Amino acid sequence: MRIIGAASEFWRLRLTKVDTTDELDFEWHEDILYRAPHPTTAGDLEVWYVEAIRLDDYEAIVALGTFRNRLDAEDFLERANEDLAAMTKTQFETAYLTPLPPADEAMRPDGSSD
Repeated sequence: MRIIGAASEFWRLRLTKVDTTDELDFEWHEDILYRAPHPTTAGDLEVWYVEAIRLDDYEAIVALGTFRNRLDAEDFLERANEDLAAMTKTQFETAYLTPLPPADEAMRPDGSSD
């Protein structure tokens, strides 16, 4: 069965930041309880994901892109959101999600697949 409608009725997009370091999130100091450690190399510490989420199953997430730079990720997200608002469901899925995994094979928030 083919479903017709605006893409924004079926999908939403989000930007997710993932810290790739194995270091502690906070350091202990005597004068303050905790503070974030100083990053060594900003580009090596963060990865940004632009993800599409099915509105009928919020746990089904499809990664649209991976970026080392927040500005690049935000630019991609802005363009994708414009397309999401203007395209039909089929157009959006063809442009961004081809091949589209079945709902039971979509990536889960914990990084696993069902």
